[in-house]
Amino acid sequence: MHLPSLIEIKNGQKVQPTFSHQEYANRHEKLREYLDNHGIVAALFTSIHNINYYSDFIYCSFGRPYGLVVTSKEVVSISANIDGGQPWRRTVGDNNIVYTDWQRDNYFKAIAQQIPHHGRVGIEFDHLPMDRFAKLKAILPNVEFVDISLACMTMRMVKSAEEIALITKGAQVCDIGGAALVQAVYDGVPEYEVALASTQAMVKAIGEQFGQVELMDTWTWFQSGINTDGAHNPVTNRRVQSGDILSLNCFSMIAGYYTALERTLFLDKCDADSLRYWQINCEVHEAGLELIKPGVRCCDIAHELNKIYAKYDLLEKRSFGYGHSFGVLSHYYGREAGLELREDIETVLEPGMVISMEPMIMIPEGMPGAGGYREHDILVINETGADNITGFKYGPEHNIIGR
Repeated sequence: MHLPSLIEIKNGQKVQPTFSHQEYANRHEKLREYLDNHGIVAALFTSIHNINYYSDFIYCSFGRPYGLVVTSKEVVSISANIDGGQPWRRTVGDNNIVYTDWQRDNYFKAIAQQIPHHGRVGIEFDHLPMDRFAKLKAILPNVEFVDISLACMTMRMVKSAEEIALITKGAQVCDIGGAALVQAVYDGVPEYEVALASTQAMVKAIGEQFGQVELMDTWTWFQSGINTDGAHNPVTNRRVQSGDILSLNCFSMIAGYYTALERTLFLDKCDADSLRYWQINCEVHEAGLELIKPGVRCCDIAHELNKIYAKYDLLEKRSFGYGHSFGVLSHYYGREAGLELREDIETVLEPGMVISMEPMIMIPEGMPGAGGYREHDILVINETGADNITGFKYGPEHNIIGR
C-alpha cells in the first residue's frame, strides 16, 4: 500500500482572519518589494512569529518543523499531518501543504516542491538549526540561501493601524486581568490561585470580545516576597503574607500578539524602606514615559534613566533594559531586539512603533526593602509624542491593596 508524502487537508471553511485581507496583502507586498530589490526569488519562514505575521497561522511545533513559502505569486504554509485542517483554515494565502510521517524528511520534500531550485532564497538564520540547514542545502543544491531575519524584524517594528488597534484591545484585556488579580489577593492565598483568577478573567474577555479567535497562551505571573526578584519568575504555591511585596504580571495573547501589564503591589502595608525604593522606581518610570517620543534614540533614553538610578546609588540594582517592542511576540518567540530601550540599541523611535516603559530594580534578600520593584506601561508612538494605552494605575497611592 502506497502512503503519500504530501497531501492537502481542506477541512471545513476558512475562518475570519485576525486582520483584513488588505492588511496581509500590504505585508506581502512590502516583503516582495524587499525580496525583489535584493534579487531573492523566494522566502522560507520557519519561525512562529514570521509565519504568523505573514499568514495568520500560529503553529505548535511539538517536535515537528513548519514553514511558510512566499514567492512573487504565492503564499503557501507547510504543516504536519497531526494538525489536520486547522493550518489550512487559518492560513491567509494561496494554499497549505501537509507533510505526513510515512516517510522521513517529507517536510523537506514539501519545501522543494514550493521553492525554485535556483537563485537566492531568503531564510531565517536565527531560527534554523544546523541539521535542518544541511538538509535544505542537500535538497536544493543550486540555491544560495541568504538571511532575511533582521530585515523582516525591522519591517515588523513599525505597526499598522490595524495592529495598533489589536494591541490596544490587548492592553485593555490586561487591565481586566489586573483588576481580577487584585480582587483575588488575601493573606494566606497561594500564588497560583491568584494567577488562575487573573488568567481566567483575561481568557473570558478575549473570548467574548473577538470573533473566530484561537484562545491560547494568555497567562499570569503573580509573584510574592522573594519570588519578585526576577521579572519572569514562575508562579509557585508560596502563600502570600500580609506586608509582602507582590508583582502583578498579566499577559494577554491574541492571535500571536502579546500585551502586558506589570505592577508592584503590597498587601495591607508597606514599610518605609520598601516605600522609598518603590517611589524611586516610579520616578524613573514617569521620567521614561516623558522621554518616549519620535526622533529619540533608544540608547539615549536608557542613559538618561540611568542618571536617576545613579543619583540614588541604585544603578547596579537595575536588572535589565527599560522597555521593548510589541507585536507578534510571546515569552518564547518573536522578540524584536532592534527596538529595546538599552544602552547598545541606537534605533530611532518613529510613529507606529509600540514600546514599553518598564524599569525594574532588585533589592537582595536580607536588605531592608528586599524585593523586585517593577512598573510597566505600553506606549504607541505618534507624530508628536506617544499614547499610553495602559489604564491600570501604579504607585503606592493606588497599589497597597487589601486595606
